[in-house]
Amino acid sequence: MLIGTAGHIDHGKTTLVRALTGVDTTHLPEEKARGITIELGYAYAPVEGGDADAAAAGAACSLGFIDVPGHERFIPTMLMGASGIDFALLVVAADDGVMPQTREHLAILHLLGIARGAVALTKCDRVTPDRIAEVAADIARLLAPTLLAGSPIFAVSAVTGAGIDALRAHLNAIARDEAKPLADAGFRLVVDRRFALAGAGTIVTGTVHAGVVRVGDTVLLARADGLRRDVRVRGLRVNNRMAQAGGPGSRCAVNLVGIDYGETERGDWLLTPQPVRATDRIDLRLQLLPEAPRKLGQWASVTLHHAGGHAMARLALLDGALEAGGLAPGASGLVQAVCDRPVFACCGDRIVIRDAAGSETLGGGRVLDPFPPARHRRRPERLAVLAVLEDPDRATRLAALVERAPCGLDAEELALAHNLPGGGLNDLLPAARHVRAKAGDRIFSPAAWAALGEAVLARLAAHHAQFADELGVERERLRRMCMPQLPSAVFLARLEELLGEGRVARTGSAWHLPTHTVELGPAERQRADALTSHLLAGDCDPPWVRDLAALCALDETATRGLLRRMAMRGEVFQVVRDLFYPRPTVGRLCAIAAGLAAANDGRIRAADFRDHIGGGRKRAIQILEFLDRVGFTRRVGDGRGHAHVLRGEPPVPADE
Repeated sequence: MLIGTAGHIDHGKTTLVRALTGVDTTHLPEEKARGITIELGYAYAPVEGGDADAAAAGAACSLGFIDVPGHERFIPTMLMGASGIDFALLVVAADDGVMPQTREHLAILHLLGIARGAVALTKCDRVTPDRIAEVAADIARLLAPTLLAGSPIFAVSAVTGAGIDALRAHLNAIARDEAKPLADAGFRLVVDRRFALAGAGTIVTGTVHAGVVRVGDTVLLARADGLRRDVRVRGLRVNNRMAQAGGPGSRCAVNLVGIDYGETERGDWLLTPQPVRATDRIDLRLQLLPEAPRKLGQWASVTLHHAGGHAMARLALLDGALEAGGLAPGASGLVQAVCDRPVFACCGDRIVIRDAAGSETLGGGRVLDPFPPARHRRRPERLAVLAVLEDPDRATRLAALVERAPCGLDAEELALAHNLPGGGLNDLLPAARHVRAKAGDRIFSPAAWAALGEAVLARLAAHHAQFADELGVERERLRRMCMPQLPSAVFLARLEELLGEGRVARTGSAWHLPTHTVELGPAERQRADALTSHLLAGDCDPPWVRDLAALCALDETATRGLLRRMAMRGEVFQVVRDLFYPRPTVGRLCAIAAGLAAANDGRIRAADFRDHIGGGRKRAIQILEFLDRVGFTRRVGDGRGHAHVLRGEPPVPADE
């Protein structure tokens, strides 16, 4: 069990830890000279009546103490130490009583969600029993509105030893009854100290926030601003004992192979080896302290403290607080924090907010989404997703998220946001549809996957009814018609599944319903071949329908109808009314367009296209507009600066 001290400067936190463990946590010369704690200090003691082997493995049978600085200048250091503790030990001197940093440290513990603790009323040898009772009553009133309400208060003196045994016995009893934390999440440890040791090399220390690390494991050393390095765990000390593994809540000193001491920094993370992603934008539920000095308005500047350090941030209000003119003291609201530097965060992490100068604690909250959208963040659908993310049960939360996602969810992003490496998502979402595509895996609910297929079929039916003379729709154009937010590779996977089921068909690049096809009889086939021959002979300037009819001695209306039936078969393409191009010619026109795009920074200009096909400007524009219509290109710009850029697949595959 990891115990964190908290309290005002010079209230005896370090002395109390020494009395409980026999370890002096001050290790810097400056700390000893000034008599104050500046950096985090650590001490360990076996739990009386506990299992020593379990303690060596990092289980709850070892007491670990984090001694944090009490001076207001070192609040960021205190926050880093308090972010991983299981139990709070609030220290208040009986002679001074409740002081400013007592209140601020208690508020931080409350904001970090620490609900278990005890109070050590120190220096009781200096005061009368009446004073002890008075300060104890003050502390009880101070704790009442916090998560630590009702915590036991122990009157102690580190000088005489009074009360120390009772406090130690209470901590031992809590540790013995401590439930073993779940270790099925990805490994996360934030580095708070690093040093080099002769004969061992680089050593980093920190508190395990989630998962398990073992000797011999390969872990990822990552820094939010870019460092990524796979390193091997050569050795491990857990709660100051040699161990083979360290789990959640344990203090670990990790001996690393594969990196020099000088390349590591405080605030680095050790993580499960997998693609990691830092974020500079976080959606969270923020609770302001009742004693916060003012409302927080839209885009208020604050200092955001996370386990790995702090960053300057601006807050975008997402719910009713915006209409109310800001988030009032004591109120709770949804906000999006936009940070000036990236951080590693997961759903459920605790955040503390201080003012922009970093001098006053304003509030704190819980991370809901570490990868939120920058746009449409206040839409009702988005707020409904955040409401789902507030569910504390991970399995329920994930299932509800997938059910609310008509476009599915990116599997890698979902796993990172909820710290679920490997097959964790598969275990928690056994009924979901996992789609593997080149763009990355995506997870759909069975209902959403079926609805996507029905949307494709309905859109094709509507298109066939409106454009009976067209064979079908090119894939990218069909995606934009049905679900433009869906990645192309995932949409293709859905089409291919429908194709395998016989519910859609594909001719060339056109997707269509199986019933939307035309068969030509022998006589029609002969006339169609004659029409195709004349169209091919015309190259980039084929004859119009009336001229084709004359050349083949056919009725103009019958010729037009036959050409449209040929278009449904993909043999010809109608560029404008009564002007059809044969398939080979369209393939060559697409190749010309692609070549111009490659040679001109991706842009196809009508004048250049005209010069390559040898026709007039009007005809070049008609062909380019046809390529836009079938989804191969897209027009950009206006006036003299307009051009076309490649957008999707050509109507005739390049290998034909």
